[in-house]
Amino acid sequence: MLTLFHAIPSRSSVAHWMLEEVGEPYDVHLLNLQAGENREPAYLAVNPMGKVPALDHDGVVITESAAICTYLADAFPRAGLSVPVGDKRRGLYLKWLFFGPSCVEPAITDRAYPRKEEARQGTLGHGDYDTVIEVLAKGVAGGPYLLGEQFTAADVVIGSGLRWGMMFKLIPERPEFTAYVGRLNERPALKRAQEKDAAASPPAKN
Repeated sequence: MLTLFHAIPSRSSVAHWMLEEVGEPYDVHLLNLQAGENREPAYLAVNPMGKVPALDHDGVVITESAAICTYLADAFPRAGLSVPVGDKRRGLYLKWLFFGPSCVEPAITDRAYPRKEEARQGTLGHGDYDTVIEVLAKGVAGGPYLLGEQFTAADVVIGSGLRWGMMFKLIPERPEFTAYVGRLNERPALKRAQEKDAAASPPAKN
């Protein structure tokens, strides 16, 4: 019923974690990015962008990590990972889901690959790196999660960006971030996803 097109390591780890949080049975179709399997016609028929993740749910294909997380949270409400339509908290929930790919990731990319010249003010959709970091810090400081006591798909999206950014020293290890990421790292679903990835990864070459 659910098939994740996945590569290790890659952004598809976000969707993998989300599937473990949802708790429904799923299959994994592993792709070797180094071998170019994501550019072969069979996979381009699934996702013409040639990227992972992609999720097939009974013949419906969803791409883009945040979209997959949003879809899964709505498709399987009993997991409690969404905020239903009609609940005013859904506005904040959606804000964070979109903030990940539209602000956090571009800001991290800008920090990793700096421009020779500063972009003209207003031309970048995410604004600027420092503002993104401040907004993130305030968002996670209220804890334990972005919406208070409820863990949602938004935490999977934002938390994945923070975990990745801090790992590569592209996001500062501020107390707010380390405390939040520490809580996420203790989630059984994330641990299961990591264990499954470790078991499926090819052995390291000497």
